[in-house]
Amino acid sequence: MTIVDTREADPARFIKGATGDWEIIVGMEVHAQVSSKSKLFSGASTEFGGEPNDHVSLVDAAMPGMLPVINMFCVEQAVRTGLGLKAEINNTSVFDRKNYFYPDLPQGYQISQFKQPVVGEGTILIDVDGEEVAIGVERIHLEQDAGKSLHDQHPTMSFVDLNRSGVALMEIVSKPDLRSSEEARAYVTKLRTILRYLGTCDGNMEEGSLRADVNVSVRKPGGKFGTRCEIKNVNSIRFIGQAIEHEARRQVDLIEDGGTVDQETRLFDPKSGKTRSMRSKEEAHDYRYFPDPDLLPLEFDDAFVADIRATLPELPDDKKHRFMEAFGLTAYDAGVLVGERATSDFFEAVAEGRDAKLAANWVINDLLGRLNKDGVELADNPVSADQLGGVIDLIADGTISGKIAKDVFEIVWEEGGDPAGIVEARGLKQVTDTGAIEALVDEVIAANPDKAQQAKEKPGLVGWFVGQVMKASQGKANPQAVNQLLRDKIGIAE
Repeated sequence: MTIVDTREADPARFIKGATGDWEIIVGMEVHAQVSSKSKLFSGASTEFGGEPNDHVSLVDAAMPGMLPVINMFCVEQAVRTGLGLKAEINNTSVFDRKNYFYPDLPQGYQISQFKQPVVGEGTILIDVDGEEVAIGVERIHLEQDAGKSLHDQHPTMSFVDLNRSGVALMEIVSKPDLRSSEEARAYVTKLRTILRYLGTCDGNMEEGSLRADVNVSVRKPGGKFGTRCEIKNVNSIRFIGQAIEHEARRQVDLIEDGGTVDQETRLFDPKSGKTRSMRSKEEAHDYRYFPDPDLLPLEFDDAFVADIRATLPELPDDKKHRFMEAFGLTAYDAGVLVGERATSDFFEAVAEGRDAKLAANWVINDLLGRLNKDGVELADNPVSADQLGGVIDLIADGTISGKIAKDVFEIVWEEGGDPAGIVEARGLKQVTDTGAIEALVDEVIAANPDKAQQAKEKPGLVGWFVGQVMKASQGKANPQAVNQLLRDKIGIAE
C-alpha cells in the first residue's frame, strides 16, 4: 500500500539548527492491551490492580512442562482491529520466540510474531491544522507482555510481579510517516479513539494498557533517513510530544557539534523533560527469532474474517463525514463529537428530532466545556441527553432565551430535574408579550435620547439598547422582539 504525502514544506515541521533546517522523522510502535478477561496463552485473569503475583498461572510462570494454548478471542480482537484500520488480514500467521533474558521474563523468551504477523498494512488518517494526513501502518502482531520489575520496594533487592506476564498485546507498528510531535500526538489520539470504538482496547494509558515506543531520527529535508533512537514505554500523549521534541533537538545539536547519533534505546524522564540512554538498540538477529515449536501456525478462512467484519461499528471517520453531510456540521465540530464514541452517541440522542447545529453547540460548548472544567467524565455527567434536549426544546419554542437556557442548564447540572418544570416553577419563561416589551423599550429610549439619535445614524449602536432592555427585563425579554421594536422606534431602516 502506497501512502501519498500531501503535506507542504511547512517551516513548522522543521527544527532550526546552526546549519539550517532539519526534518523530524517519527515512527511509532504502540502496544495496545487486548480487551480480554484472560491472557493470550493461559486462563489467568488480566484484571488491573491485583496483589503482586495474584494473577499468575503455571504457564505464565514458565513451570516445566506447561504448554501455551492460544486464546482465540484475542485473535479475533486483533483481526477486528486490523479491519478497523482498513488493513490486510493474513489468513496464516506464525508465533515466534523472541529470545532475551530478563528477570521479569520467566521463560527466557517472549512469544511474539516476526515475519508473519496476523495483520498487514493499513492506514490511519489524522487531522493536523485542518489538513488530513494519511499515516501508514506497517503491521499488527500479537504478543505476550512481560512481568514487571520493582526496584523501589527494598534498598538492596528488586522484586518481580508476574501479573502482567502473558497478557495479550497488539503491537501496532507505523511506518516512519510522522513528521512532528504534533502529528505523533494526533496519531496516538486517533488510534486510541479507533480502538475504543472497536472495543478491542480500553486505551487507559495510566494503567499501562496503551503505551508507545517512539522512534526518532532527523535528516536534512528530503535527504536520507538518519540514525534512529527508540524511546521506550511512553505512557502519555503529552509525554510523547515532549520526548520527540527533546530527542530531535538533542540529535540535531549532537550532529552539528561534529558528533554522530548512536542507534540506541532511551527512556523519557517526565520530571526533567529529557531522554536518557538505556542500552544499545538490538537488531532482529540479536533476538534469535524462530517459530515457537509449541504453537502451530495460526490459520483461518475468509468466512472467519467476514463474520468479524459484519460486527464492526460505524468508525470515527465514517461518522464524522455523516455528521457533516446529514447535520451540516463543520469538520471541526464533527471531529470533536466523534472523538469519543460515548460523546457521539450522546450527541445523536440530543439531536434526534431537533436542530442538529444547535444541539452540537450545546454539547460541545456547554456540556463538554463544563465536564472539562469540573474534571468529570461523560459517564458521570449529571445532565442526561433527555434533559439537555429539553433545554434545547424550550429555546426552540420560544419559552426561554439562550441566556435563560444557560441558567436552566446550570440548575439541572447542580440539582437535576425536568427543564420545563424548572422554568415553570421559577418563573423563568421568556417575555414575548410585545406590550410589556414595548414599555421597557420606551423607557430605555426616553432615558437615553442622545444615544437613540446616534443609533439612528450608526445602527450598530442598537446592541447597547438591546442590552439595557434585557437587563431591565432580567434577561426574560425575547431578544428578537426587543431588537425589532428598538429599530422601529428609533427609526433604523432595514
